[in-house]
Amino acid sequence: MAFQGKKLMNDPNDVVTEFIEGLVETYPGLQYLDGFPQVKVVLRADVSAATYSKVAIISGGGSGHEPAHAGFVGEGMLTAAICGDVFASPPVDSILAGIRAVTGPMGCLLIVKNYTGDRLNFGLAAEQAKSEGYNIEIVIVGDDCALPPPRGIAGRRGLAGTILVHKVAGAAAAAGLSLAHVAAEAKRASEMVGTMGVALSVCTLPGQVTSDRLGPGKMELGLGIHGEPGAAVADLQPVDVVVSHVLNQILSSETNYVPITRGNRVVLMINGLGATPVMELMIASGKAVPKLQLEHGLAVDRVYTGSFMTSLDMAGFSISIMKADQDILQLLDAPTKAPAWPVGVDGSHPPAKIPVPVPPSRSTKSEESLGRPLQLNEEGQLLEVAIEAAANAVIKIVDSLNEWDSKAGDGDCGSTMYKGAAAILEDLGTYPLNDAAETVNEIGSSIGRVMGGTSGIIYNIFCKAAYAQLKTSTQSDATAKKWAEALEAAIAAVSKYGGASAGYRTLLDAFIPASTVLQEKLNAGEDSVTAFLLSSEAALAGAESTMHMQAQAGRSTYVSGEILASVPDPGAMAAASWYRAAALAVKDKCQPS
Repeated sequence: MAFQGKKLMNDPNDVVTEFIEGLVETYPGLQYLDGFPQVKVVLRADVSAATYSKVAIISGGGSGHEPAHAGFVGEGMLTAAICGDVFASPPVDSILAGIRAVTGPMGCLLIVKNYTGDRLNFGLAAEQAKSEGYNIEIVIVGDDCALPPPRGIAGRRGLAGTILVHKVAGAAAAAGLSLAHVAAEAKRASEMVGTMGVALSVCTLPGQVTSDRLGPGKMELGLGIHGEPGAAVADLQPVDVVVSHVLNQILSSETNYVPITRGNRVVLMINGLGATPVMELMIASGKAVPKLQLEHGLAVDRVYTGSFMTSLDMAGFSISIMKADQDILQLLDAPTKAPAWPVGVDGSHPPAKIPVPVPPSRSTKSEESLGRPLQLNEEGQLLEVAIEAAANAVIKIVDSLNEWDSKAGDGDCGSTMYKGAAAILEDLGTYPLNDAAETVNEIGSSIGRVMGGTSGIIYNIFCKAAYAQLKTSTQSDATAKKWAEALEAAIAAVSKYGGASAGYRTLLDAFIPASTVLQEKLNAGEDSVTAFLLSSEAALAGAESTMHMQAQAGRSTYVSGEILASVPDPGAMAAASWYRAAALAVKDKCQPS
């Protein structure tokens, strides 16, 4: 069902002018022409037509594609950008104003994306400027590789590959080349680049409702950048499959959209469409490069990943591939002050990146002392069943932990705990179970290897502190008293480094009462199994009591008390669950029915 999109804006009619005002406040090297709201032109603050002695490079089009085009204004790239309303070609008067503002005796190159409105408006402005005595050239960019070869006059659409043409032309102009030479470089670049996009959502125009055209679990292949439907709708696929499809489409020998064949050098651009996290864009880059190298036989010389030409808040990405030679690479590498160009990409991309080796541990443990013993003693058998039960208990409540954490934190407590529990079960067969201290240390290593975030480091600290306490014992086996002291040491370490204590609504609200009861029962002469069981009941009660606590540590501190009152702390519940399961497993092992 269509719904009203949420936007941080004032009047929808003012979004472009207010964007420009914010842009020039952010970047001192940019300025705008007077004449809002009709004239919306961003230009280099250091350029004046009366004094500029190089070829001016102007591009533009409808707004909504930020940072294109205004974000690419700067020395070494565009001299000015003409901004239309959202998804609307700029008027002729605005284009003319931009030409007059920055064009000196060397002339001006207009780089225009292949859309009918842009071609007509920029074309008419160019003819008017020529009649006024300006030296003007136009290069039309149509890099879309999603549609079959056109039968009519529309041709291929201009997409993110246009930004690479901007860079080539801007560098050529900055080098002082003539207008004819700059235009030739831009035209050559435009003929060597192909682009195809994939959308996971439909964009929302300011002040309008979001279309429900694209249903759940679907994606559009071969999208435009103006909210128009893609060339095809397909089921959502893993990024590996999507990247392969897009690369095959761009490099197809049947359509022959780009003159790229095996053995060529290429430049790759992964472009976000406005609502795609950098993480997902980098995943796409990481998959595209080896596919280009191994499956298509291409040398990838440069990789640009980020948001270059967006479609408002659309989720998805486009891939652009440009055939490269040494001249193109030099122009792409040339310095620029355009704020949106990725200056961190510098120099040749290596054929393959080999991970830096992990330095060896300085641990003095002998490898012979580790590993599963050939035969488990009684303590080893108890430890094994307790560990297995504890890990399985966490796995069983993963969904509940995530649900609680979605209200109290960031929603991944269960998933994070699952990683640790699964690693422990996987490594259980290698633990030196007859040695309690070393086993606890190895559990910490298992957790540290896979568990990220706060939970991972807390449990690693927990295990390291318990290990250090257990190692102080001169006995080969760990008595119940030693286990109680290890738990107390682990709690103290977590409290010291994490800053939490009782009542802060954390996992310590399960461990602290458990430790107190365990110490009390053992000091009172209670047998160790019963003391363990009673302490696990205290852990569970402590975890459940967190529902009535105001958070004082972790992400929950940012959540209102009203919301927190509906759920217990997921970290405390996870701790209580595995501790309780371990106690029950030890009871069953010691007192078989």
